[in-house]
Amino acid sequence: MIELFYYGIITKVWKWGGNLGRTIAVANQKGGVGKTTTAVNLSACLAQMGRKTLIVDMDPQGTTTSGLGVDKGKLVKTVYNVLLGECFITDVLKDTPIPGLTLAPADMALAGAEIELVVAGSREHILGKILRDIKYTYDYVIIDCPPSLNILTVNALTATDTVLVPLQCEFYALEGLTQLFHTVDLIKKRLNSRLKVEGIVFTMYDGRTNLSLQVVDEVKRFVPPEIYKHIIPRNVRLSEAPSHGLPITLYDRSSRGADAYIQLAEIVDENDSL
Repeated sequence: MIELFYYGIITKVWKWGGNLGRTIAVANQKGGVGKTTTAVNLSACLAQMGRKTLIVDMDPQGTTTSGLGVDKGKLVKTVYNVLLGECFITDVLKDTPIPGLTLAPADMALAGAEIELVVAGSREHILGKILRDIKYTYDYVIIDCPPSLNILTVNALTATDTVLVPLQCEFYALEGLTQLFHTVDLIKKRLNSRLKVEGIVFTMYDGRTNLSLQVVDEVKRFVPPEIYKHIIPRNVRLSEAPSHGLPITLYDRSSRGADAYIQLAEIVDENDSL
């Protein structure tokens, strides 16, 4: 066994085999598709399964941060400061209501990073270099991307192993999916050869409507069969949880939304062990 030392943290890495910390970006350039809801609840469920998890908020809206009960107004340093090289990522980490789940928070200052990173050298690889020295202390690193294909999203996709795509069951879902897959292909060819699609997560699914059924059927015909397609139902309790700063499993464990995200976490974790 080899021991690596980063920022005073001892990281034990098995020389042969073992989990070296898997990174998953949750991305979709469309807003309002359940991206942050998926990032927060997947992370929480993985942590509750005993997997040490870090969630990185790369969205300037900071909804992952507030959704985990952290007051953005009281933050002194965030992911923004880390990206600019003003501090280490270990300086900004926050505990969450879930034991084993740690947050790298964000606020509106992160919006300025797009402009400030334009002149930075190897700007697409900044987040990857930051996470490289800390990811081995976690079983999972989940990155919540902004709802656009900007430099922050490119950084996330360059730093990650896989991308998980939340897809709202609506008419324009396939159009956005095509664009995102094209971006993933470009990044895989030019910046991150290991990048692949983790899976598609259908969100806000209402089995009573023909539209939801049609979208699911169309996507299942469009995407490769090896990409899993999990379904998150439309659920009032799920939409209420962020306003209380809690993941759904703490807000209402008996809800359909909680069951759906627990199942998603089990699929992701099982996929990791294959």
